Amino acid sequence: MQALSAPSRLRILARLHVGPASVSTIAAAVGMEGSAVSHQLRLLRHLGLVVGQRDGRQVVYELHDDHVAEMLEQVIAHVDHVRLGLAGRAGASLTVGA
Repeated sequence: MQALSAPSRLRILARLHVGPASVSTIAAAVGMEGSAVSHQLRLLRHLGLVVGQRDGRQVVYELHDDHVAEMLEQVIAHVDHVRLGLAGRAGASLTVGA
């Protein structure tokens, strides 16, 4: 879970949840330098959360599998839950994207 504690990594994973993307595409989407995105992607790849496939001179990254996508959806739902002040309320639920 430490991998998800950094906001930059969460933003990268959230972008990849939309679909596969290159470092430059991710960097533009999350407002980071390409070198910083590459560094975070190396860590995420090492942890088994993302995979990269070479496409010519660039690498296109995507979430490792559906389990990673489901975990990310749960994290986003939890953050929204806390942000809306629903934390600790029994029976309170939130749909991702609502």
